Amino acid sequence: MEEQEIVKSLAALAQPLRLQVFRALVVAGPAGLTPGALVDALGVQATSLSFHLKELTHSGLVTQERSGRNLIYRAAFERMNALIGYLTENCCGGEACLPAAAQACAC
Repeated sequence: MEEQEIVKSLAALAQPLRLQVFRALVVAGPAGLTPGALVDALGVQATSLSFHLKELTHSGLVTQERSGRNLIYRAAFERMNALIGYLTENCCGGEACLPAAAQACAC
Protein backbone atom coordinates (compact mmCIF):
# COMPACT_ATOMS: atom_id res chain seq x y z
CA MET A 1 0.00 0.00 0.00
CA GLU A 2 1.09 3.53 -0.69
CA GLU A 3 1.78 5.77 2.29
CA GLN A 4 -1.09 8.08 1.33
CA GLU A 5 -3.52 5.11 1.36
CA ILE A 6 -2.22 4.08 4.79
CA VAL A 7 -2.85 7.57 6.15
CA LYS A 8 -6.37 7.60 4.66
CA SER A 9 -7.17 4.23 6.22
CA LEU A 10 -5.81 5.17 9.63
CA ALA A 11 -7.66 8.50 9.53
CA ALA A 12 -10.91 6.67 8.78
CA LEU A 13 -10.43 4.46 11.83
CA ALA A 14 -9.45 7.38 14.07
CA GLN A 15 -13.06 8.07 15.02
CA PRO A 16 -14.83 5.98 17.68
CA LEU A 17 -18.03 5.19 15.77
CA ARG A 18 -16.20 4.34 12.55
CA LEU A 19 -13.93 2.01 14.52
CA GLN A 20 -17.01 0.33 16.05
CA VAL A 21 -18.62 -0.04 12.62
CA PHE A 22 -15.46 -1.50 11.13
CA ARG A 23 -15.06 -3.96 14.00
CA ALA A 24 -18.71 -5.04 13.63
CA LEU A 25 -18.12 -5.67 9.92
CA VAL A 26 -14.97 -7.66 10.67
CA VAL A 27 -16.91 -9.81 13.13
CA ALA A 28 -19.71 -10.29 10.56
CA GLY A 29 -17.17 -11.68 8.12
CA PRO A 30 -17.85 -12.18 4.41
CA ALA A 31 -21.63 -12.10 4.89
CA GLY A 32 -21.42 -8.42 5.83
CA LEU A 33 -24.22 -6.37 7.36
CA THR A 34 -26.96 -4.08 6.16
CA PRO A 35 -27.14 -0.52 7.49
CA GLY A 36 -30.27 -1.52 9.41
CA ALA A 37 -28.42 -4.33 11.17
CA LEU A 38 -25.60 -1.95 12.06
CA VAL A 39 -28.07 0.63 13.42
CA ASP A 40 -29.63 -2.05 15.62
CA ALA A 41 -26.31 -3.52 16.75
CA LEU A 42 -24.60 -0.22 17.52
CA GLY A 43 -27.58 1.87 18.60
CA VAL A 44 -26.76 4.80 16.32
CA GLN A 45 -28.91 7.01 14.13
CA ALA A 46 -29.16 5.97 10.49
CA THR A 47 -28.07 9.41 9.24
CA SER A 48 -24.93 9.33 11.36
CA LEU A 49 -24.18 5.77 10.29
CA SER A 50 -24.57 6.69 6.63
CA PHE A 51 -21.91 9.39 6.92
CA HIS A 52 -19.46 7.06 8.66
CA LEU A 53 -20.04 4.22 6.20
CA LYS A 54 -19.30 6.63 3.37
CA GLU A 55 -16.00 7.58 5.02
CA LEU A 56 -15.02 3.94 5.58
CA THR A 57 -15.96 3.07 2.00
CA HIS A 58 -13.96 6.03 0.67
CA SER A 59 -10.92 4.84 2.65
CA GLY A 60 -11.15 1.42 1.01
CA LEU A 61 -11.60 -0.43 4.31
CA VAL A 62 -15.25 -1.22 3.58
CA THR A 63 -17.00 -2.37 0.43
CA GLN A 64 -20.62 -1.86 -0.53
CA GLU A 65 -22.75 -4.18 -2.65
CA ARG A 66 -26.40 -4.01 -3.63
CA SER A 67 -28.37 -7.19 -3.00
CA GLY A 68 -31.93 -6.68 -4.18
CA ARG A 69 -33.27 -3.73 -2.23
CA ASN A 70 -30.54 -3.90 0.40
CA LEU A 71 -27.03 -2.56 0.61
CA ILE A 72 -24.54 -4.95 2.14
CA TYR A 73 -21.38 -3.55 3.72
CA ARG A 74 -18.35 -5.74 4.25
CA ALA A 75 -14.92 -5.23 5.73
CA ALA A 76 -12.29 -5.22 2.99
CA PHE A 77 -10.08 -7.90 4.53
CA GLU A 78 -7.33 -7.62 1.92
CA ARG A 79 -7.03 -3.89 2.62
CA MET A 80 -7.13 -4.49 6.38
CA ASN A 81 -4.39 -7.12 6.12
CA ALA A 82 -2.28 -4.81 3.94
CA LEU A 83 -2.63 -2.07 6.55
CA ILE A 84 -1.63 -4.42 9.36
CA GLY A 85 1.24 -5.71 7.26
CA TYR A 86 2.49 -2.19 6.61
CA LEU A 87 2.34 -1.33 10.30
CA THR A 88 4.20 -4.47 11.37
CA GLU A 89 6.56 -4.82 8.41
CA ASN A 90 9.65 -3.76 10.30
CA CYS A 91 8.42 -4.64 13.75
CA CYS A 92 11.30 -4.62 16.22
CA GLY A 93 13.88 -5.04 13.47
CA GLY A 94 13.02 -8.71 13.09
CA GLU A 95 13.53 -9.43 16.80
CA ALA A 96 10.88 -10.55 19.26
CA CYS A 97 8.86 -7.48 20.23
CA LEU A 98 8.08 -8.62 23.76
CA PRO A 99 10.41 -9.91 26.46
CA ALA A 100 10.24 -13.72 26.83
CA ALA A 101 8.34 -13.46 30.13
CA ALA A 102 5.61 -11.32 28.53
CA GLN A 103 5.28 -13.71 25.58
CA ALA A 104 4.70 -16.63 27.93
CA CYS A 105 1.89 -14.77 29.72
CA ALA A 106 -1.58 -15.91 28.68
CA CYS A 107 -3.12 -12.60 29.71
